[in-house]
Amino acid sequence: MFDDKVILITGGTGSFGKKFSQMLFSDFSPKKLIIFSRDEFKQFEMSKTFSPEKYPIRFFLGDIRDKDRLTRAFDGVDYVIHAAALKQVPALEYNPLEAVKTNIIGAGNIVDVAIDRNVKKVIALSTDKAVTPVNLYGATKLAMEKIFIAANAYAGAHQTRFSMVRYGNVIGSRGSVIPYFLQLLANGAKELPVTDMRMTRFWLTLSEGVALVSQALADSVGGEIFIPKIPSMRIRDLVEALCPDCAVRVVGIRPGEKLHETLIAKDEARTTIDTGDKFVILSPFEAADALRYVKYKSYPFVGEDFAYSSDSNDRWMAIGELRSVLEGAEFK
Repeated sequence: MFDDKVILITGGTGSFGKKFSQMLFSDFSPKKLIIFSRDEFKQFEMSKTFSPEKYPIRFFLGDIRDKDRLTRAFDGVDYVIHAAALKQVPALEYNPLEAVKTNIIGAGNIVDVAIDRNVKKVIALSTDKAVTPVNLYGATKLAMEKIFIAANAYAGAHQTRFSMVRYGNVIGSRGSVIPYFLQLLANGAKELPVTDMRMTRFWLTLSEGVALVSQALADSVGGEIFIPKIPSMRIRDLVEALCPDCAVRVVGIRPGEKLHETLIAKDEARTTIDTGDKFVILSPFEAADALRYVKYKSYPFVGEDFAYSSDSNDRWMAIGELRSVLEGAEFK
């Protein structure tokens, strides 16, 4: 679906953008890939791997807070993947307005410009922290989801459609605890800091995240939230997998953290379907719209009492499985 198409990734120098670029140039023949981000050094570093002389790639400096810059960048774009965000939970707790400007106002800018530029589809990356949020990062991502769902009606006669993927912690991403633990171990640490030994999280690999976004771009008709079926991991098992002989220092839960994460809240279950390999939350405004959602009519709803949380998941990543995943993981 990406052959001869123009794709733009906001925040494209991050872990996701690099992996998506690798997949795109390996499996497809795009007309152009535009990396839109605000850090010129990261663009320079990424260009060493994906040189504009070798690949149909362009690096576009800009900030999603700047609507005029987005208007210029979105010219002629077919698909937008919105990965740009401020994500560090403790930092955003202490800098709330910065989070709002990027994660909420920036999302609104993307909606306006995508519609005006007649982009075909926009897929935004969301997080389990957007579900019943207790931290500002999660709250801004929840707001982003609401903005993108409503944007399908806001588009009016324009063709632009907006959907999202929502998933948990990515093994190997810069925001994951795993590279942090590995760095400590490489520096000779014999003790690992753990917030709470009861903690659980959803896990998936970068490749799985990229595959989910690619499938969402192909399948989306507007207003859906695509959620993969992925395993949970206990933090104590993670420590055991990385360093079975290490001591553990419990440091306590940081401001805004949860013991467990949720990908689908019970109140979302009434519009959630099970497609086999993933769940899809349909827009509450259009779940009964046979014209748009006719492709989903054959799939069952999960039931009103359903919830998808990391502590009650029916699939768990064992210590040995995690070690195997880590051996083949790419840390971006």
